[in-house]
Amino acid sequence: MQFFYSGLTSGSIYALVAIGFNIIYNTTGLINFAQGEFVVLGGMLMYTTLTILGLPVSVAFLVTFIIMFIVGVVFEKFFLRYVKLKTETNLIAITIALAVIMRGIAMVIWGRDSLAVPPYIEDKTISVIGGSMNSQSILVIIVCFFVAIILSSFFKYTKYGKAFRACYDDQTAATICGINVNMIRMLSFAIASLLGALAGAIIAPITFVTYTDGIMAGLKGFAAAIIGGLGSFWGGLFGGFALGVIEGFFAFVLPSGFKDAFAFIILLLILFIKPTGLFGKKKAVRV
Repeated sequence: MQFFYSGLTSGSIYALVAIGFNIIYNTTGLINFAQGEFVVLGGMLMYTTLTILGLPVSVAFLVTFIIMFIVGVVFEKFFLRYVKLKTETNLIAITIALAVIMRGIAMVIWGRDSLAVPPYIEDKTISVIGGSMNSQSILVIIVCFFVAIILSSFFKYTKYGKAFRACYDDQTAATICGINVNMIRMLSFAIASLLGALAGAIIAPITFVTYTDGIMAGLKGFAAAIIGGLGSFWGGLFGGFALGVIEGFFAFVLPSGFKDAFAFIILLLILFIKPTGLFGKKKAVRV
């Protein structure tokens, strides 16, 4: 059972990254391959605010979220909105380029060494059925479920959430109905940036933060989104946890270096067997 509990912790992070992918996809139909870099920036900003500036935990989270919200706004408003030829290929290429740039900036500012973030709550081991869990790991899982419930309710039941979904279904019709499409697109990137930062911040006390972590975090978050069904919040949540548990199992029975390979083997199997993902739905298009 211990590998299962370990998988839940890493799966929570994959799930948050997957939900970030889904927010942008549900609004714009775009895959943002810089989502993993938002995770790294969140962790490194928490290191700066807590360790270097010495701010209280609550203030450190607030400062980190404000900065990452601005990063998300700048990301969409200044780098994606004014592209002349807005094809999916061009926009995805821009997100990849921005990911590389953000990774380089993180290396210049924080260096190549791994950074340690102090725990947010009392660090103790809690016995559970068949194993044990760290208090920080339990916090990560609780935060993940809380965020999933809040965002799912927001997009499904609120007026503004429906505006986000309308922009994906038909931006022209959404504009005619009075929805500010540009604002919705910008907010989707800002919220996704916040989610990435949250994932990086809550996992930072458990693992060291390194400027290269965004590559694998982004790829596995994307894999989780595909496994669960791209565009499905609960699918992303399930995909993240499933991927984390599968990784934990293979890391337990095989050398840990193989766990990344098995994650993508599962992704390939899903794409071959059910391309829409486990909870994804086919979208009907009138011709």
